[in-house]
Amino acid sequence: MHIDIADLVRRSHAMARAATGLGSAPSGDGALREVPGFGNDPGNLRMLEFVPESLPPGAPLVVALHGCTQTAGAYDRGTGWSTLAARQRFALLLPEQRPTNNANRCFNWFEPAHTARDRGEAASIQQMVAHMVARHRLDPKRVFVTGLSAGGAMTSVMLATYPESFAAGAIIAGLPYGAAQSAAEAFEAMAIGRPRPAADWAEAVRRASPHPGPWPRVAVWQGDADTTVRPANAQEILKQWRALHGLDAAPETGTALSPSHSLEVWRGPDGRAVLEHHAITGLAHGVPIAPGQGEAALGEAAPFILDADLSSTEAIAGFFGLDQPPRAGSWLERVITVGRDGIAHLLPHASAPTRPAEAPPPAAAHAGPGAIIRRALRAAGLLDR
Repeated sequence: MHIDIADLVRRSHAMARAATGLGSAPSGDGALREVPGFGNDPGNLRMLEFVPESLPPGAPLVVALHGCTQTAGAYDRGTGWSTLAARQRFALLLPEQRPTNNANRCFNWFEPAHTARDRGEAASIQQMVAHMVARHRLDPKRVFVTGLSAGGAMTSVMLATYPESFAAGAIIAGLPYGAAQSAAEAFEAMAIGRPRPAADWAEAVRRASPHPGPWPRVAVWQGDADTTVRPANAQEILKQWRALHGLDAAPETGTALSPSHSLEVWRGPDGRAVLEHHAITGLAHGVPIAPGQGEAALGEAAPFILDADLSSTEAIAGFFGLDQPPRAGSWLERVITVGRDGIAHLLPHASAPTRPAEAPPPAAAHAGPGAIIRRALRAAGLLDR
């Protein structure tokens, strides 16, 4: 019998949306849609998403965090992340700060109430990630985070407090985790940096969660003409993650993407880039982009979105490996092996199953792949019995 896998996936999506009782509504932010009710939201943030039509299960997720004075929609239009998501077929999450939390719309990366695991804004963003992964059947092993300035510092927070949730991150004009515990310390760190020994920086991350490793890969982007977040902060971020990854060797020189760009790369034992440092000569405070024209256009210049003839969005997507197929342990493999109880916990508003799992028929070991997939979706509550 022919099994229509695409139909099974579409039905699983519909069942998941019905189970959570949630949808998304147009937000007035261009291609983004606001998603209500993603969790108890202790940080009081807005959740906006972009999901390409008919996105297959197992797709990656990128979390993009805006800077001060920006909105999620403005940051997306400037950087072009949703345009790239449509081209390369990944989901996009853009948390947005509310002015009631911070008058300048900065994420509160310097307040302990928002930078600890399971607290405040960090917890809200993690709830959004969990919601999107479950609702859209994304690959939890391919979740990435990036951000600018306060969003870059908040990227450091997410990588430190939930390192098991992110495969990699990209910090643009940001600061290391633990750089400040108050507004006064934040301004000091931004203006002159707050140097520490590498071991101290690494210990701050280790204390932020029970995760023992391995650690996310990290790319650090910084303009040398930035007078808002001084380039010294990029060096402290590099110290933090070099120590965590145990990268003692000198970096290799990577391929420059423009005359003003230079790249240092630290590789792991498997030869994969674990840590990157992108330095841009003459770049002020902002995200470097290369808007382009026509079908190749990506983003548009705006305050703190700077035309530098260099698309950090495309380069970061390449570092994340968004154009590569998933590695072993894809979504479909996990659906088949996890079973009903394992998937139920990913649906935060669905009732836990009370009926014991049905025993498989004796012929299960010899069933074809279509039957196995159909049985797994039924066991997970994602297909009508």
